[in-house]
Amino acid sequence: MDIQYSIRDFMTKELITFTAETPIETAIDTFLTHKISGAPVVDENGGLIGVLSEKDCMRTLIESSYYNNLGGHVKEYMSTKLDTIDVHDTLSNVADKFIQSRYRRFPITEGGKLVGQISRRDVLRAIHLLSKED
Repeated sequence: MDIQYSIRDFMTKELITFTAETPIETAIDTFLTHKISGAPVVDENGGLIGVLSEKDCMRTLIESSYYNNLGGHVKEYMSTKLDTIDVHDTLSNVADKFIQSRYRRFPITEGGKLVGQISRRDVLRAIHLLSKED
């Protein structure tokens, strides 16, 4: 049953992204409006420079009590320690990476540029499709 499918067949290609200069209030509004829990942060060339999560945004409340200012920009809160998947990797390796980590989704890169995202559910969809082919 090994995988003649590509990660491209299952990843999400149309992503909501932020830039480092996006106001944190805008990011929080986007999370709530689109019912998402995180988004990649890209530079002007589409290069992945970070990821912003709901958890990162919650730090604004803690920091506001210290600085007396509820705000800032994505660059002040985003995670820059990135765990990515190359678009040419195998679905089996992606599944293993999910098993070994706490992440629910990974950014997909090609040559350092963000090209999509894959979630645990995307991998389950792949398994489901492959099981029907046996």
